[in-house]
Amino acid sequence: MEDCTAHNMQTALVGLDVHANTLTEEEKKILDEQSFLLLENLMDDAWMEDVRSSYETLMEEKYGAFRPETVGKPAADGTSRHFNAGTRRWFDMVSEGEVFERMYTHPKVLAAVHQILKADFKLHSVNGRDALPGMGEQSLHTDTSARNPDEPYKLVNSAWLLDAFTEESGPTRIVPGTHNLKGEPKDYVNPEDSHAEQQLVHASAGSVFVFNCHLWHSGTKNRSTSLRRAIHCAFGRRDYDQQPCQKERIRKSTYDRLSPAARYLLDV
Repeated sequence: MEDCTAHNMQTALVGLDVHANTLTEEEKKILDEQSFLLLENLMDDAWMEDVRSSYETLMEEKYGAFRPETVGKPAADGTSRHFNAGTRRWFDMVSEGEVFERMYTHPKVLAAVHQILKADFKLHSVNGRDALPGMGEQSLHTDTSARNPDEPYKLVNSAWLLDAFTEESGPTRIVPGTHNLKGEPKDYVNPEDSHAEQQLVHASAGSVFVFNCHLWHSGTKNRSTSLRRAIHCAFGRRDYDQQPCQKERIRKSTYDRLSPAARYLLDV
């Protein structure tokens, strides 16, 4: 593969249409103070339906067609149809179709990542996950190793909602301000318990929730009879290891389709 011709973060961001006014001043202020931001209705209906279709094709390939009555029941061969703590998951969607490329190169999300990290960054991972009915409850956690308050932030995630996050479907909960605490949630509270200061992220399908991965958060139980689908596009400082390394995994067809700026973002 030839070398990427975007030589630094600033030229890559400009090449991906990220500019000083991509975020409003109010959005920048929210990110600086709270380190999370809800971007409502970022996806139009046609794009969202394309993503849902591609997502379901991948998940059906791995798990079979979703039917609520089969959740937790063994298949004919004795194996579980759905597993991994009550979720369907797809690891590494980077090369699974152009429809996903629009997500991890979206200017608004990249601008929010840059506002939080305030440093050069690259794509960390693109994974699909949905909590099955009756499942999805997690303990409070962070998505990266503990940090001291004087250390830089390492990782930012974005959750692209393919279904509405409602009280019934099991929205993400976050605890504002915890991204600046030393250590881990278990150093302060029982991570399994409800937290007095937690907030639930309620949003319509097509919205995107960007958050500092040092922020305490967790999924809550999906009490509906439907899936709660989301795609997580995470971004880390350029000295933070990707999961997985895209130089080793990216398909040539994907590489050839990407712009030089997108290749720089993927560190390929």
